[in-house]
Amino acid sequence: MCSSIKPAWCSKLPRSQYSLLDRVSISSQQWFQVYRVRPNVFAIYEPYHWEETISYLVIGSKHSLLIDTGMGIGNIQQVIQSLIPSTTSLKMINTHTHHDHIGDNWRFSGKILGVRSDFTEYNAQGTIEEAQNELKPGMIWEKYLPEDFNPKDYRIRPFQINTYVKEDDRIDLGQGQELQIISTPGHSPDSISILNEKERLLFAGDVFYQGPILLYRPETNLQDYLISLEKLAKISTKFDLVLPGHNIPNVESKLIMKAAKAMQEIMNGKLIPKKTDDGKYDEYSFGEFSFVIDRSFLLSTLNKNKEIF
Repeated sequence: MCSSIKPAWCSKLPRSQYSLLDRVSISSQQWFQVYRVRPNVFAIYEPYHWEETISYLVIGSKHSLLIDTGMGIGNIQQVIQSLIPSTTSLKMINTHTHHDHIGDNWRFSGKILGVRSDFTEYNAQGTIEEAQNELKPGMIWEKYLPEDFNPKDYRIRPFQINTYVKEDDRIDLGQGQELQIISTPGHSPDSISILNEKERLLFAGDVFYQGPILLYRPETNLQDYLISLEKLAKISTKFDLVLPGHNIPNVESKLIMKAAKAMQEIMNGKLIPKKTDDGKYDEYSFGEFSFVIDRSFLLSTLNKNKEIF
């Protein structure tokens, strides 16, 4: 049954873009679907929750890197173990630490890379409330839940970062495969993107994805978000595909430039939004994506910009 809270999210499934990718059979978990984006790059998709969170695995000759760990509803560690060669060691990193991307971090103790920030440290303590909010009626296809999943016990468990990363750091996976850290705050203070220039891929987390991009949480900074989009647009010749944290794992790079231009128009006060169905937020639609914004955030940002100039 599709959600009355998140209207018709599951009616879009399966999304047509997945037909362009090879699906990888995994026997350990029905909660996940795995798709091959490149010979050594896998999208690990959670289609049975309205978030449609996507994590990624990049396999190198010496090391493999897991990018995000998803909702923590299914056991992503079992999926990873079925995909990586025994000859490579595993590292894990988050594109940001919102709860829907850190759910299984605790399973990778001793292997976690992360950003040094107060926001990250706070989220590393875990949360029960935000996890339980994801189980409201209509947000999940219950028939696909793992057999050992107990909704009453669902929580985001604490984790500890072992190695800190910063802007322009490289993660060496072996044989010339390096992943570059790009600081892209705005959606959250600790948001990063990860550039795989060799494969011409950008792992963008929630900085950009096709669908409604949510920019209304207290930690959102719209000015930082615009700067981050413009930063990615300037280097968009270095990647062909954007691999986001939700919905679709193969987004054309040109949409980053479109998003940066669109956000600039919003910040210039040139566009008129419509209200979201619940009436709480403004939504600016641009075809493949939209920005869902708290109007008070936008007005505050516009007023600050006026004071500067």
